[in-house]
Amino acid sequence: QELPETVLLKFFRPENTPVPARPTPEQLSNLIKTSLHYPESFNHSFHQKSLCLVPVTLLLSNCSQAAVDVMIDLRHKPTSSEALEIHGSFTWLGQTQYKLQLKGQEVYSLQLKACFVHTGVYNLGTPRVFAKLVDQVTLFETSQQNFMPALIIINNI
Repeated sequence: QELPETVLLKFFRPENTPVPARPTPEQLSNLIKTSLHYPESFNHSFHQKSLCLVPVTLLLSNCSQAAVDVMIDLRHKPTSSEALEIHGSFTWLGQTQYKLQLKGQEVYSLQLKACFVHTGVYNLGTPRVFAKLVDQVTLFETSQQNFMPALIIINNI
């Protein structure tokens, strides 16, 4: 009895088929570039008005080609007592959390207000920014690279 002829199967894939690559944690933590824009120093008469309000712009840039869900949390406070001793404490006025979606390469400007009750040097770099790709199925966003210290000097006039 003759054995059936064995046929080799060849599997191939067209060269131009993109292989979906999973972004690395490093890439996911660099989806959104953030920068704060504010005056280096601000003069205020605390005798006339006890609260000093300073406008601050938070600029968010989507560094990817894909749509990204972004969450901004202003409630974060420095935990070390040293940070409070050096820079003092201030408050962000108004809404404390923002959720938005940025299209690929989109730049978004968020207007914030910082509130101070004393003169001093303060670090405005406290907002925490989280992001995830819109089509990514995850339960949480990836924390974006933290701000560099953003120091402002509040003077009494």
